[in-house]
Amino acid sequence: MKQNVLVLGLGNTLLSDEGAGIHVIRYLQEQFPDRPNVEYLDGGTLSFTLSEPIENADALIVVDAAELGTEAGVVRCYQDKAMDDFVGGNRKRSVHEVSLIDLLAVAYLTERLPKRRALVGIQPASVDWGDQPTQKVADAIPTAGRQILDLIEAWHQ
Repeated sequence: MKQNVLVLGLGNTLLSDEGAGIHVIRYLQEQFPDRPNVEYLDGGTLSFTLSEPIENADALIVVDAAELGTEAGVVRCYQDKAMDDFVGGNRKRSVHEVSLIDLLAVAYLTERLPKRRALVGIQPASVDWGDQPTQKVADAIPTAGRQILDLIEAWHQ
């Protein structure tokens, strides 16, 4: 049975690389629009309205700018418990209305946390005003998209 996968992009596209997750979602929507059992969702800067789509998904992939402690444009993927640990221990300064850990906690408390979940994080170079990502983050968008598609393929097997 194929799983319903929610790919949730987070970020603020007015703050340069902070919008990396949204830029990846747009890339996937343009390049791979008709993936069966996959929903791409622009989650913006997060709100509790995202609880329902998260709880209704069999699997969740979140893509966002993340402080990885690496050079700009590096993409890393954290799955299942590694994602939970990273999100719980990485409270980056953000313009997000609520935190991702809050949304995951709501899903956990309602016993509807997707069993399979991953975070694809991209190290930002700048979170200053700007409606485009820096070159290093822009170059990382297809890499992040490929990691997401690879996860979906692996989860559908």
